[in-house]
Amino acid sequence: MTGGLPDYLRELGLMGAGAQRVAGVDEAGRGPLAGPVVAAAVVLDPLSIPEGLNDSKKLSAKRRAELCEEIRAKAFVGVGEASVQEIDSINILRASHLAMMRALAALSVRPDHALIDGKMLPREINLPATGIVRGDANCLSIAAASIVAKCVRDEIMRDLAQQFPGYGWETNKGYPSKSHKLALQNLGVTPHHRHSFKPVHNILYQQ
Repeated sequence: MTGGLPDYLRELGLMGAGAQRVAGVDEAGRGPLAGPVVAAAVVLDPLSIPEGLNDSKKLSAKRRAELCEEIRAKAFVGVGEASVQEIDSINILRASHLAMMRALAALSVRPDHALIDGKMLPREINLPATGIVRGDANCLSIAAASIVAKCVRDEIMRDLAQQFPGYGWETNKGYPSKSHKLALQNLGVTPHHRHSFKPVHNILYQQ
């Protein structure tokens, strides 16, 4: 890693060992109280990597959107999500992994290896894979996946904000901001809230 930016060394190492296509996989939306968890899988073209890829959290919304467009134009991209109902029934970690598996399945090419953000691999993973802690900050393919997942999820939350005004989802994206928690108390729980998450569960329990 140079200057704290993600690099392409892991991908090159795997390619040197015979892997033709390496997918980076990441999710967005593990922490919010509302909305699905969204994952993306990205197979970058080593000869055409968009410049400026970084952990999506370190980029402005405008830059993320620009990079997302460029990634979709230059790379193979698959997106998957797990619903609020799935999050509530199997827990957020398993739901994140389910979204990751769906993202991999949505790729139009089958990767030879997946680099997955985080320590734990999905139980159902059916190809060689490596978990990378803070992968979005260290590995270019995972950084690309983090950008796509975040952009797709933000778009979903903006759409839901129009259907359920008052919760501030267009800005807080479903995260437990002060105004979101206040709206929960004043307006109640929507079908898009995660009942298994404590602030939501507590309000349901009071009711």
